[in-house]
Amino acid sequence: MTSFKLDYEIMKSEILPPFSLNLNESNITGIYSDTDMQAELIHMLYNDSDVTVCDWKDGLYDRLTVADNVAFYHKWFGCSIPLPEILVLFELHMCAKKPLRKCSHSEKRRVQYAKYFMMNTYPMVFQEPIHGVDVRTINTFINMLKRITNNKIPALILVSNMEHALLLSDVAYRLQEKGLQEIEVDNVKEEDVTTGTEPAFTPSTVNLFKIPAKIDDKVILFDPLEIDYIESQDGKAMIVINDESYALDSTLAEIENKLEAYGFYRCHRSYIVNLQKVREIITWSKNTYSLRIDNRVKSTIPLSRTKIQRIQEMFNL
Repeated sequence: MTSFKLDYEIMKSEILPPFSLNLNESNITGIYSDTDMQAELIHMLYNDSDVTVCDWKDGLYDRLTVADNVAFYHKWFGCSIPLPEILVLFELHMCAKKPLRKCSHSEKRRVQYAKYFMMNTYPMVFQEPIHGVDVRTINTFINMLKRITNNKIPALILVSNMEHALLLSDVAYRLQEKGLQEIEVDNVKEEDVTTGTEPAFTPSTVNLFKIPAKIDDKVILFDPLEIDYIESQDGKAMIVINDESYALDSTLAEIENKLEAYGFYRCHRSYIVNLQKVREIITWSKNTYSLRIDNRVKSTIPLSRTKIQRIQEMFNL
């Protein structure tokens, strides 16, 4: 097994803590952080002559068609995969004759995926690769990651969205002032999915109940029904409403039992979802799942493979 080491243990940065990370060829590695830390990390990577960051800012030609853009880079990088196969692999065959300037954001992003895939850098580093794109494009990127792993190329995903880190990565980390911390991921064996050992979901009688959260020196009381979901960050639970987060003085395990009677469900090790807010169950191409929330920002959160059958039963699917 080969690996690529990011070694910034002696860095001098006012934002980033020193850290070292091995990227190996068998895993996709993700780093979740806020946008300021991500920008500083990107700056450090740009200064590393051994790393090329796929940041989506330039390199395409608006006046050319999709096919012409892909063909140009196919020749430029000496890609050995036939051009028609590249167009199909990146779901571009249906819009191949369309001028790039008339393409949607998601179509342009798939052209960029194709470009960076054919570039064949080592390692491959992607910044916010699925931000603002459609489901087809997300699946295309996931399939691309499979190819990268099969080609034994270490890959690093940089995101500011926890769900994206869990969806795209085999190993995910949170980068904060105190350093790099691994995020717990639901790694389960296939046979565990079908054991049927999960306890039945049996809501009890609902009483008057408010959830207290702190904002500065104030305590705000939230009605459970207005909450979209609750996620775990550094061992603490965070209420999320329309992409706004509020800290709780409790862990996810402590709040889970209190919320069950209000239609909340532990859909992932790091998430509790308000089932009344679930609009869609998304199945991704690498046999993973997400729940899309019916809120203003259309949030998506991870759904563990061990939980998919129970969720389907709850919604009579």
